[in-house]
Amino acid sequence: MRANYKLQRLFIDAPLVADAMVETSREQAHYLTHVLRMGEGAEVLLFNGRDGEWLAELAEAGRKAVRLRLTRQARPQTPLPDLVYCFAPLKKGRLDYLVQKAVEMGAGRLQPVITQHTQLARPPMQRLAANVMEAAEQCGILAIPELREPVKLDRLLAEWEPERRLIFCDEDAATNNPMQALSGVKERRLGLLVGPEGGFSDAERAQLRARPFVTAIPLGPRILRADTAAVAALAIIQAAIGDWS
Repeated sequence: MRANYKLQRLFIDAPLVADAMVETSREQAHYLTHVLRMGEGAEVLLFNGRDGEWLAELAEAGRKAVRLRLTRQARPQTPLPDLVYCFAPLKKGRLDYLVQKAVEMGAGRLQPVITQHTQLARPPMQRLAANVMEAAEQCGILAIPELREPVKLDRLLAEWEPERRLIFCDEDAATNNPMQALSGVKERRLGLLVGPEGGFSDAERAQLRARPFVTAIPLGPRILRADTAAVAALAIIQAAIGDWS
């Protein structure tokens, strides 16, 4: 069941049950009452990543919090998508965009990966977590994607589940069409690896290609920025062998 995009959605870290009263954070209260100018009786949708999505009414508005009364469950809880998105952290701004779009495109786990040409070895994890939450509120999902601590590429490959196919964007592929490579993928447990702005080194590319669980795909005849490549690759995978197909 799709989300109701006519109502504002908020993440609330509290149990959600019928007739319960929950409080927003100060920032959420300001957004509801001052930005959206909602008054008592206005309806919003709440989710906590565990109890599904609930319809709630604004019961009391204060300076520091808004109290919301839950009326009924709008959608039951759904599991996380089984798609692992691995990415080399980019610079601020573009990294925010990359994380938000990965959530919108169906990533269930986000894994920063440090490669030879990675620009940002220590990404701002708290900021990234906020971007994950914002994207989850916006795109209508109910389960909150998991954001993991950064790992080096060597460790990622050493600890990878062999039964999960890892697809990586290879700018040196001999063809421009990714569909032929993806047509041979039979697994439905998937991962995607997108490299940094400088691309993978020759040694990293050889290391990836040597793994039996890895499939390399091109992304067309043009050179794409890393954040553009991420969205393009996620769309191709979802359309060809993911949850769009």
